[in-house]
Amino acid sequence: MILPVTLPAGAVLRPLEPGDAPALLDAYLRNRAHLRRFDPVRPDEFWTLAGQQRRLDVALQQQAAGAQLATVLLRESQILGCATLNTVVRGALCSAALGYWVDAEVLRQGLASATVDALCRLADQELGLHRVSASTSPMNLASQGVLAKNGFEKFGRAPRYLYINGSWEDSLLFQRILNDRPAVSS
Repeated sequence: MILPVTLPAGAVLRPLEPGDAPALLDAYLRNRAHLRRFDPVRPDEFWTLAGQQRRLDVALQQQAAGAQLATVLLRESQILGCATLNTVVRGALCSAALGYWVDAEVLRQGLASATVDALCRLADQELGLHRVSASTSPMNLASQGVLAKNGFEKFGRAPRYLYINGSWEDSLLFQRILNDRPAVSS
């Protein structure tokens, strides 16, 4: 399975591209209030085209180095969310951390679940990873449901794990074991 992948509701999941900064800025501005409850406090620069271009450049560099796979959910030219396999570690751990968000206007259309499914298949089949982890706010029941639907198991709670919306917040920790193939040394 190689990107792009067709998702429900006429959306496509594809890797970030160098020209995505304007559409990313538009998506984040549209969803600023929607994401605030579960996001870190963003610096003023985040909400500018230059800030998004810098973030995009860093993401593309990390992707080229094999440290992450950053994708966007797209319908026509509008970004409807982002999903990333980050902190890719090879060797004995052979793992990545999953992060994602979906536009407030397309919630409950199966996009988050289909995105997580696609990224887990890519992590297994293309990246050769053994495990994908994710964390959610204890209040984010929708995200917990997406993870459960995709075979993730809760394995713990991390007190004061992430600095979210101005304070240290607990997170629930989830993982999905993708396969039991031997680890490939890095």
